[in-house]
Amino acid sequence: MKIAFETLGCKLNQAETEMLARQFVAAGHEMVTKPEDAEVFMLNTCTVTHTADAKARHLLSRVRRRNPEIFIVATGCYAEGNPGELAKYADLVVNNKEKEKLLEKLNERGILRKTGAQVKDKIASTFRTRAFVKIQDGCTNFCAYCIVPYVRGKEKSLPAGEIIATVKKLTDEDYQEVVLTGTRIGAYADGTTDLAALTKRVLGETAISRIRLSSLQPQEISGELLELWRDKRLCPHFHLSLQSGSETVLKRMNRRYTLGEYAKTVKLIRKAVPEVAITTDVIVGFPGESDAEFKESLEFCRQMEFARIHVFVYSPRAGTKAAGMSGPVNDKVKKARSQVMLAVAKESEQNFREKFSGELLDVLWEKQDADGQWSGVTGNYIRVNKQDTEDLGNRVSKVKLG
Repeated sequence: MKIAFETLGCKLNQAETEMLARQFVAAGHEMVTKPEDAEVFMLNTCTVTHTADAKARHLLSRVRRRNPEIFIVATGCYAEGNPGELAKYADLVVNNKEKEKLLEKLNERGILRKTGAQVKDKIASTFRTRAFVKIQDGCTNFCAYCIVPYVRGKEKSLPAGEIIATVKKLTDEDYQEVVLTGTRIGAYADGTTDLAALTKRVLGETAISRIRLSSLQPQEISGELLELWRDKRLCPHFHLSLQSGSETVLKRMNRRYTLGEYAKTVKLIRKAVPEVAITTDVIVGFPGESDAEFKESLEFCRQMEFARIHVFVYSPRAGTKAAGMSGPVNDKVKKARSQVMLAVAKESEQNFREKFSGELLDVLWEKQDADGQWSGVTGNYIRVNKQDTEDLGNRVSKVKLG
């Protein structure tokens, strides 16, 4: 049968969608990119904000309008947190715990027709040139603003051998880059194997060209981990969660580090990996955030010279500690602060890119637009565009940055 997949939210969701797609292709089903061409549509949802919930509902409604006969499946964090609401838009709602059994569930319900032979579709042609590999799930940090621990549960890690086998398979399928991802990959633990040991095994036991790690927290960065960047296959890119550059706001958020510890970690990373890109997330308008606290956050972000800052405007999430906090920030103020922080983010990104002007960097080419322009990223996550009639897809080549 023809199956279409779509993902909202984080890299972990993307990794899980790709895993599901492999199961369906191995069972003889065909992946298609447009829901209009599909018989079954699966949406892997996010529920980190109310906006994410609304986006899922809108997408499911649109798919139903355009293809009334399609069988719709909703899974992911929204399905975990509010299955009853999603049941109004989907024929089947599957929570995170049951997500890996989706193929089995559809077979049990007689939704999927039997097929005689495996479909030879390459997963990479439908997804990206980089693959997301799930290594861990769950979080027990309970940051005040975050719903994720409630919908993902306790921390659990995949066996290291299983992860190695997955990376080897992806290498055989001609992927150039894998991203090791999870809810909190710094908590990875398979027996005595921690994140540093796992990464070392991936480097030593696979031939994948590039390896990238997803989000980490300052307290999860060790000297042992940083030593591994001697191997150039590890992308010089760290996404180091900040959330606020104000010490007092960080405490209200229940983050597990101080600004001093964060700055020290940034210094360690840059010493070990000189060409590194450090990217981050920042929330503006957290409950009780004063003008002075916002200015502290703004100044700290300037000092850190991030390669990229993802700016989020705080919105309350029912069930989290922050939703009941006093001192909500006015929407107009939140919007104004967001614009100021976005301006700093833009300046920081431009400054980082200019540091590499005139340098030759490896670029993994991802896609070509209608005008023939190719787009790709360097190891340190600089977006590069190039006009070329040659097929550069899924290739790595050196480019002199302008």
